[in-house]
Amino acid sequence: MANRRIEMQEYRQALYRMRLKESDRQINKDMGLGRPKLKHLRSIAIQENWLDPDIALPDEAALKEAIKARFMANRQINILEPALIKEENQHSSLFQFAPIIEEWFKKGVSGKAIYKALVRNQGYQGHYSSVRRYLQNLRIVKPKATMILEFAPGEACQVDFGAGPLVYDDRYRKMVKTWFFVMTLCFSRHQYVEFVLDQTVETWLNCHHHAFRHFGGVPKRVIIDNPKCAITRAVTDDILVQRAYAECAEGYEFLISPCPVADPQKKGRVESGVKYVKTNFLPTREFVGLVDLNRQAMQWVMQEAGERTHGTTYEKPLILFTIEREHLQALPGRVPDVCAWAKAKVHSDTHVQFQSCLYSVPSRWINTEVMVRAGTSTVDIFNDKHELIASHLRLKSRGERSTVDAHYPPEAQAWLMQTPQYCLDQARLIGPACLALVIKLLGDKVLDRLRSVQGLLRLGDKFGADRLEGVCVLMREADIVSVKTVRQMLEKGLDQQNEKLESSPSVYRNGGHFYRSPNVQMVMDMGGAV
Repeated sequence: MANRRIEMQEYRQALYRMRLKESDRQINKDMGLGRPKLKHLRSIAIQENWLDPDIALPDEAALKEAIKARFMANRQINILEPALIKEENQHSSLFQFAPIIEEWFKKGVSGKAIYKALVRNQGYQGHYSSVRRYLQNLRIVKPKATMILEFAPGEACQVDFGAGPLVYDDRYRKMVKTWFFVMTLCFSRHQYVEFVLDQTVETWLNCHHHAFRHFGGVPKRVIIDNPKCAITRAVTDDILVQRAYAECAEGYEFLISPCPVADPQKKGRVESGVKYVKTNFLPTREFVGLVDLNRQAMQWVMQEAGERTHGTTYEKPLILFTIEREHLQALPGRVPDVCAWAKAKVHSDTHVQFQSCLYSVPSRWINTEVMVRAGTSTVDIFNDKHELIASHLRLKSRGERSTVDAHYPPEAQAWLMQTPQYCLDQARLIGPACLALVIKLLGDKVLDRLRSVQGLLRLGDKFGADRLEGVCVLMREADIVSVKTVRQMLEKGLDQQNEKLESSPSVYRNGGHFYRSPNVQMVMDMGGAV
């Protein structure tokens, strides 16, 4: 009863009873009109001098014209004349504090804060509801006039995201949040709906690709809000579009048309489309997962949403789409690649990180900032001069690494090349004794001696392969496995002594004896560890 529609004849009858000097309370009791409505009707009658018995009652048209901006069906005043607002506030207990309240109101101070400040600083003893009513009167402003935007077939579409339901994700084995992407053709109101798990740039671009394929063509303009996946800097005079989205627009040959900031009315068609999905599709359905959700959404678009009679066009969207399809631009022969651009810093390990994966770049770019372009299958890295400095296959799993050995510094490359097999091949070129020593070192079942072998082979570069082979012969005769001893003999030149030392017998208590060559005895005396 409270929200019933009030006819103009009822207002006119109430006005007649006011002429008979009946109170608002009595009229409310007899006719059921709300007292707030009667109060404002009386104020209008006084202002228009309609309570004078000598003046004819206004007809319904004149009465409607006078009060249509003052009443709403839900008992709220839509528009009040400034004079009436001032009159109401003048009778308020807060009128004496009007200047300071209006100053706080313009600064956006909340009603609760204003009430507490008045109590604390001004000694106000009234109730908070008085403050609330006072501020409500200050907020009542005349609404701005709007206009209906008209679009020719194929001229434009509008795009937006909406919050979707929770669905079970097999990868994470839990319920995850979803969003749904809506693209609505402005002329026919035919739409494309897709549910996704995020609002990244790549998801945004993929949804555009799917929508254009669904429509079989591309509109000339795409009207969007200012999501971060599309607009990097959303300002009126200097808009900056995401680089990947700009490449997509060039590939499909459509214009990106962002709405003014905080003005969603400029894309009211897709706003209504998002609301329609929320109120018509989602509430009465159950979904097994994301795949099932998208399957049902497409079925709903083609069988229900597209076949309904639209409340504005009074036509079915699919019927109008048969006209609009002919005006869409043709799909390009080469579909633009879905990519994402990001800035990254080259770390000391010569790698950059993108989406939790590592990609190498030449070592000379360490500690510099580069641009990463991640496409569907490749990742390209550019320097500050837009020159390509590295390219990799796109990694799929978090934590993976793609490394090109040539990107490491020379000393690291040399170390990487010296694998066990490489060391064996190099030792074979030096000589059999060196090869035998390397085989013994690499055959250690407890200790990894690859670095020791690499150090041994570097001695051949420093002192020559012949000298290294000669010392290895002595090491083999003495049955000693020691890189340290080889290095010391080469550094001290002991392998080059030409003096012939006399052999001396070594006698054991058991009566046995044998002879060692002087050079072998020298190696035995040096001993040494690796």
